[in-house]
Amino acid sequence: MLTELAEGFTARPGSLDDIEGAVALFNACSMELVGKEQHDIADTRVEWTTPNFNLETDTRLVLTSAGEIVGYVEVWDTSEPHVRVWSWGRVHPGYRGRGIGTYLLSWAEERARQAIPKAPPGARVIMQHGALKQDTSARELLESAGFKLVRYFWRMMIELDSPPPEPKWPGGISVRTFVPGEDDRPIVAAIRETFRDHWGYVEQPFEEELKEWRHWMEESEDFDPTLWFLALDGDEIAGFSLCWPKVPEDPQMGSVDELGVRRPWRRRGLALALLHHSFGEFYRRGKAKVVLGVDSESLTGATRLYEKAGMHVDREYLNYEKELRPGVDLATRSIG
Repeated sequence: MLTELAEGFTARPGSLDDIEGAVALFNACSMELVGKEQHDIADTRVEWTTPNFNLETDTRLVLTSAGEIVGYVEVWDTSEPHVRVWSWGRVHPGYRGRGIGTYLLSWAEERARQAIPKAPPGARVIMQHGALKQDTSARELLESAGFKLVRYFWRMMIELDSPPPEPKWPGGISVRTFVPGEDDRPIVAAIRETFRDHWGYVEQPFEEELKEWRHWMEESEDFDPTLWFLALDGDEIAGFSLCWPKVPEDPQMGSVDELGVRRPWRRRGLALALLHHSFGEFYRRGKAKVVLGVDSESLTGATRLYEKAGMHVDREYLNYEKELRPGVDLATRSIG
């Protein structure tokens, strides 16, 4: 049941007109938690205009009587099979302890439960929510609402104090950069195949996923195809490293957003070669650091690879789940 807000606060859906106030809220929280502003208006705008994400139905703001945005939550239930619903929210540090987080989480769960009748019969439906390890307020709220801690994820980092090693490509492998319009469908197919071995992966319809990828390519001002590296065996994509030139908190920090090697080409050093190639390009561009995200218990052993490449854990994120309907789990939990 949806809880009520305390007197003096109101709630409504978000709109693009709220973007500056919302980003200010997000950054007030990130300054408290990590000492840096992690969000910018440009990236938030791209996210809020993602296909099938509807600000009217998928977000809630909490405002003071003066109109300041002090709470926000969003729910991602954008495509089939509707068995995994993700939520994310923030409460301004100066307004904690007033029931705002409880209200927003109860609204998000009510919204998430709309996925249940859309999911395949007999399939397990869960709601997921993440929190930084040091965000004790969020963790206590989630646990009090019946969420269970199920997984740890890391942000790993390398400082580029000197040139990284030259990549050692396996025999028969060549590398080139991404060509928008030509490589869209092949790269999405390669990503899907690779990440089937990722814990929690749930496959969505190909065309929906392609639409989302094209949205970020076309709308993000930071998309740079010369930082998207494809490792080819003949005409086939064997592996990829899709990088972004900066992260909002630090323009001198590059990001390896997606790194993967398809099964037939694994255990040949290709992933390490792609990492070294990516680090080398960032170094040439004057970047001081590079980060990436990884499951701390990666089913493919990715953490060992990143440590071998000289990376270390920089931040830890916690993944919470709440079961909305029991049933057959369609998500990847292990690999053969």
